[in-house]
Amino acid sequence: LPRGMGKIVNIASLLSFQGGIRVPSYTASKHGVAGLTKLMANEWAAKGLNVNAIAPGYIETNNTEALRADPDRSRAILDRIPAGRWGKAQDIGQTAVFLAAPASDYINGAILNVDGGWLAR
Repeated sequence: LPRGMGKIVNIASLLSFQGGIRVPSYTASKHGVAGLTKLMANEWAAKGLNVNAIAPGYIETNNTEALRADPDRSRAILDRIPAGRWGKAQDIGQTAVFLAAPASDYINGAILNVDGGWLAR
């Protein structure tokens, strides 16, 4: 593979950095994605491959439908997000486009939090 010809974008999670509750297998797997992203970046950078990950926050998807439908739980989540809104699919998609574009050629081993500021709190 010629130098500088590859980009890998993994999907991590806020639970790559937090313990979570009631989702041990998900939390463990997302911690693994974060570690694997960094390991791959270290091993493959010299071959011209960039390996990064996106850590989505609370996004409007089928997976979060029950949370959004529960007024108390939804309010508790929104109260913690500085942006004050649930994320949208395009928030993740646009980040993936950036990580695949030449603008990110010197970004390697990063895990970008796309979470409206959740982890900043």
